[in-house]
Amino acid sequence: MVEVLGIRFCAITPEADQLVETLGLGLGFPCVAKPLKEGDPESPQGGIFHAGSSWIEVWPEGEGMPAGIMLQVEVDDADAVAVQARAQGLNPQGPMLAHGERIYSMLAPGGLVMTFQSKVEAAAEA
Repeated sequence: MVEVLGIRFCAITPEADQLVETLGLGLGFPCVAKPLKEGDPESPQGGIFHAGSSWIEVWPEGEGMPAGIMLQVEVDDADAVAVQARAQGLNPQGPMLAHGERIYSMLAPGGLVMTFQSKVEAAAEA
């Protein structure tokens, strides 16, 4: 049985700065500013709002980052979820290795973009 470890709500929007201000200043949620690409000073800046083992991500729209809402589900074994999904006739894409995670993506009913991912060992990501 797969264990769901956390969820992430990701908003990619041209109004990212205003959304970060609303969540951070307006509602008082603690925010961590984060570049989309670590070590790249030209990378778009986003905001991460931690919520226990879950979080909210806000990013500006840009190249390779179309505006939209995404549900990200952190699981203990993304490969097992992909096998289950395919056995049920779903078509997850991936895996992709990024940010220390093994990530699959798919389009859920209603057009919701979603990913499911699990942490990988540093050696496995290299």
